[in-house]
Amino acid sequence: MNTSHRFDWSAGYASRRSPLFARTIVSTSHPLAAQAGLQMLRQGGNAVDAAIAAAACMTLVEPCSNGLGSDAFCILWDGGRLHGLNASGPAPAAWTPGFFEGQVMPKRGWGSVTVPGAVGGWAALSERFGKLPFADLMQPAIEIAERGYAVPPIVQGKWAMAAALPELTSQPGFAQAFLPKGRAPEVGELFRFEEAARSLKLIAETRGEAFYRGEIAHALARFARDTGGALTEADLAAYQPEWVTPLAKDFAGHTLHEIPPNGQGIAAQMALGLLQHCDVTAHAVDSAEAQHLMIEAMKLAFADVYRYVAEPGAMTVTPAQLLDAGYLAERARLIDPNRAQAFGAGNPVKGGTIYLTAADESGMMVSFIQSNYMGFGSGLVLPGYGISLQNRGHCFTLEAGHPNQVAPGKRPFHTIIPAFLTKDGAPVMSFGVMGGNMQPQGHMQTLVRMLCYGQNPQAACDAPRWRFNEGLSINVEPHMPAATIEGLRARAHEIGDIHDSYQDFGAGQFIWRLGDPGTQGYVAASDPRRDGAAVGW
Repeated sequence: MNTSHRFDWSAGYASRRSPLFARTIVSTSHPLAAQAGLQMLRQGGNAVDAAIAAAACMTLVEPCSNGLGSDAFCILWDGGRLHGLNASGPAPAAWTPGFFEGQVMPKRGWGSVTVPGAVGGWAALSERFGKLPFADLMQPAIEIAERGYAVPPIVQGKWAMAAALPELTSQPGFAQAFLPKGRAPEVGELFRFEEAARSLKLIAETRGEAFYRGEIAHALARFARDTGGALTEADLAAYQPEWVTPLAKDFAGHTLHEIPPNGQGIAAQMALGLLQHCDVTAHAVDSAEAQHLMIEAMKLAFADVYRYVAEPGAMTVTPAQLLDAGYLAERARLIDPNRAQAFGAGNPVKGGTIYLTAADESGMMVSFIQSNYMGFGSGLVLPGYGISLQNRGHCFTLEAGHPNQVAPGKRPFHTIIPAFLTKDGAPVMSFGVMGGNMQPQGHMQTLVRMLCYGQNPQAACDAPRWRFNEGLSINVEPHMPAATIEGLRARAHEIGDIHDSYQDFGAGQFIWRLGDPGTQGYVAASDPRRDGAAVGW
């Protein structure tokens, strides 16, 4: 199946990047990680091996976004069917609602740390689908940790902002690990992380067992005891990632697949389902009319997702009810084409993340994402081991009776979502967009551009984006056409400072299959919003 004819290859935006065409591809937000993945492919590995090697490197070269204490998710096409992996971790056993009495859910520190799942996810992927020895996959990351790398501008900017936050710099282990000279590294300055190399070697030697039931686990539990945390050796030893069936939603002749709850991927599927009832293609792609319809559909989706989505066992509605065509048609009727609205949840019951993707010549495609959540996560870093811990526990609520209320052994609502596109049961694209609640918004905006308007993946990646915040509040990128911005304001959208450097409009990686990988290969797009790089041969 050759789908390249769908695209206008001449279309482009300000970045002037060209799509990459190759028979095997690794696409990440840092060139060194992409090179590590390509190295695994050249050694005879497959796309899973490439993704794991790249993910390990990303914990070093983009530490503001992820680390060895991250969570992760994956959707992969094994050559015959899709598989999903949920490698997010649960709350410690001590986290009853009463544990946080009189508080709000902490943003940083031990009160925000759930069991890290990423390393367990790497091991599970390697065991089931990898070709190379697991230890080989860690070698590029170990080398980077020991030799160091030159810090690039975008990462340095995020690092410098974090270094100015006492909520981070006061956390045990943070300054020792990430402010080695009492400050954030400068652009181009060499950063070595030899403590992380120690952990990577232990992870390599034990296929991750040291992290959950060995030396690292013992050190993490001791660190928690000594500094006020609730995480225990038993919490770590009990952890196992979960294989899941991705959710599917048809749109524009294709099917979008997302990881099911506790993640927010269903928001992108709901928004596209709502948009099917709006004549978006009657308007030009960058017009205020088209962008307004997409914004309103996304807001309706978020209203339900924030009310209902949580750990599956705690949800009062099912994903099938949220994705029901009749329910989405009913909700779509609330969209006013001429005016922005603030939506509440409906009733469907009747009666700082990194993303990477890899594809190989055999047809295997991997969509992988891992994150520490907010910049540098909890701020906690295990001394001697370089493990920075995520702060996913902040996503719990203390609202009694809410599906996402904190509880022992429960996974919190999650923002990181890999995605996959198929057509008539065949693989088409592995892709993802980073950045908190920007992720489903980015999925929807880029898919509409590709599937409804024929923009090629790089053009869809480069195009100006909006980001819904709350109520009527949105932000837009500075290179959005001025007429579009004014048209949105005329529809009552409240647009923030378009030059606000703190706004994150996400960054994505996309691999589109052109046909038989042995003869036609893939085309990849990499986002200019980070130091993205797609490499292949």
